Amino acid sequence: MSAFDDLLGLSPWMRQLDAAQHERMRQDLVERRVDCGGFVCRKGEPVDHWIGVIEGLVKISSVSARGKAVTFTGIAPGGWFGEGSMLKDEPRRYDAVALRESRIACLPRATFQWLLDTSIAFNRYLLIQLNERLGQFIGTVEIDRLLGPDARVARCLAQLFNPLLYPGLGRKLEISQGEIGYLTGLSRQRVNQALRRLESSELLKVDYGGVTVLSLDGLREFEG
Repeated sequence: MSAFDDLLGLSPWMRQLDAAQHERMRQDLVERRVDCGGFVCRKGEPVDHWIGVIEGLVKISSVSARGKAVTFTGIAPGGWFGEGSMLKDEPRRYDAVALRESRIACLPRATFQWLLDTSIAFNRYLLIQLNERLGQFIGTVEIDRLLGPDARVARCLAQLFNPLLYPGLGRKLEISQGEIGYLTGLSRQRVNQALRRLESSELLKVDYGGVTVLSLDGLREFEG
């Protein structure tokens, strides 16, 4: 299947576009494959494309001149990012790194702007996306300053299971404990302890190579 067809199944807003908008997206979308550890995009680059994740997992992060790193969020399949920089026409302000081999969709700036001008559904989606991201980043500040490791893992997973940002994900995500560690800044061993506690609280089920959410609200509200 093409990148367009795969994304159509992951992104409900795309199904609300008309035939002409579908055709232009199908023609203009470019798919890239990024190896584990590879850069999807880099801080300081010009923002020429809006970026979506078809398969895989992407970490949004930044590293200071002194080498201090901070992770902002993870992007699961069906998620898009970079619309803020597209709207402000500024250089990329973060790195995006593939935590596993990933399929990435790139939509050119001209097509992004054309959709803004022609699609009410696209504009509504962007409003929801920007509002959800704002809430997500406010929550990240709360996690870093007020909550312990178990709650950090709970909130990280809740963000990845956000039904508005990643509507095609469902209740199960293939993610390793090492990948959760990259997103939370915790060791794999500490992530394992947190997952076992969340499982004992009946908030999720730990599967081989992934997790299944039993209570999304419980993960969002968990404070440890």
